Amino acid sequence: MTYAQSAIDEFSEPQKLPQIAISVDMLDTGIDVPEILNLVFFKKVMSKAKFWQMIGRGTRLCPGLIDGEDKNKFYIFDFCGNFEFFRMNKGKPTANMIALQGAIFNLEFQIAYKLQDLRYQQEKRLRTYRDALIEHMTGKVQELNRENFAVRQHLKYVDLYADKNNYNALTYEDTLLVRDELAPLIEPESDDASALRFDALMYGIELAYLVGKKYTRARHDLLTKAAGIASVANIPEIMAQAELINTILHTDYVENAGINEFEQIRENLRDLMKYLPKKKIRYDTDFDDQILSMDWKESELENDDLKNYKAKAEYYIRQHQDHIAIHKLKNNIPLTETDVKALEEILWSEIGTKEDYEAEYGSKPLGEFVREIVGMDMNAAKEAFSEYLDDTSLDSRQIYFVNQIVEYIVHNGMMKDLSVLQEAPFNAMGSVVEVFTDLSVWMGIRSAIERVNANALAA
Repeated sequence: MTYAQSAIDEFSEPQKLPQIAISVDMLDTGIDVPEILNLVFFKKVMSKAKFWQMIGRGTRLCPGLIDGEDKNKFYIFDFCGNFEFFRMNKGKPTANMIALQGAIFNLEFQIAYKLQDLRYQQEKRLRTYRDALIEHMTGKVQELNRENFAVRQHLKYVDLYADKNNYNALTYEDTLLVRDELAPLIEPESDDASALRFDALMYGIELAYLVGKKYTRARHDLLTKAAGIASVANIPEIMAQAELINTILHTDYVENAGINEFEQIRENLRDLMKYLPKKKIRYDTDFDDQILSMDWKESELENDDLKNYKAKAEYYIRQHQDHIAIHKLKNNIPLTETDVKALEEILWSEIGTKEDYEAEYGSKPLGEFVREIVGMDMNAAKEAFSEYLDDTSLDSRQIYFVNQIVEYIVHNGMMKDLSVLQEAPFNAMGSVVEVFTDLSVWMGIRSAIERVNANALAA
């Protein structure tokens, strides 16, 4: 659907149509509609984690839903035997069965289990480290939403491992219970994903050290990452750790390291992983080219050049949405003269020439060109029309109309041709004149559209 988010918003409103929504992988997770009473599964799920998430769409409590009675049940129509599958099997193993945050929690727990051994209790730093791990783990368990359906199925273990006292004498059985029952529930950290992956790598090395296993491959990964950040040492944060990085790369420090040293590496380098240069894969082939013809037409060459400019320009805009001018256009923030010059430098000097741009786009303002590619941020679009979206005096048809305008601008960046308002989906509940009997309201909405356009056309 062109206006999927609007359809989801309308489905979420209990008094609105539609009250039946059919989707493929869009409403399985992340949508909270307490009024849902029926779920229909018409596909094989295979992943147990996703299966529970799908069931969770129906578990939201809803007071006074039917004739004043609270919602106390919901129905699942399973056409593909998913319940039978999960009664018989543990589900198909996939990369998403346990997320990164769950894997880290599981590693931390196993390290805490190993560190309770007498030989590690004699060193204060290791006791302090174990206490810090337990503090972090109990915090992650305590922040779990006890009303979440998946969490409610494991409350026994949530209660058990939310208490620090229950970490005093861990058993091997505890490690199995945490791996299977608790780790998959752990919420994601807010840290950068590259830092979390480095945490997982280092915790894996620490655990291997504790159980006396070789960790050659993981150590090689560590050295590779250290060499990667060493290659961009002009970054001040990396330069601040230059001594540690050099020690890792040029001495036998890692070979002879223990838990304390590995933990020092993790703490000091984890936040530098975001600076790792992105790798490019190159494939060399030795196929012989067969030249069939060397004829060409000048007009075709010129046309290819223009296509090349268009592809490069649009690709650059999509890949650099954090550029200040592009970011402002996406978020409906007026451009300064400096912003305009920056866009001109990119599009008329770096990617191609002004003549290239004009040959492809004519006299179209640069801001309009950028907006057409990146659209507008949903929050920024709603803010531009907040006066009307929050107006309690507007009826449901008028709110619907304004929401369609917001959705259109989010996808297209602006609305220059108001004739589209005579077409679907805008006219689903009547024409502009029929919906807005008070034309002063419509004129205010039109002014909001013009302000959104003006913020782009200023370039």
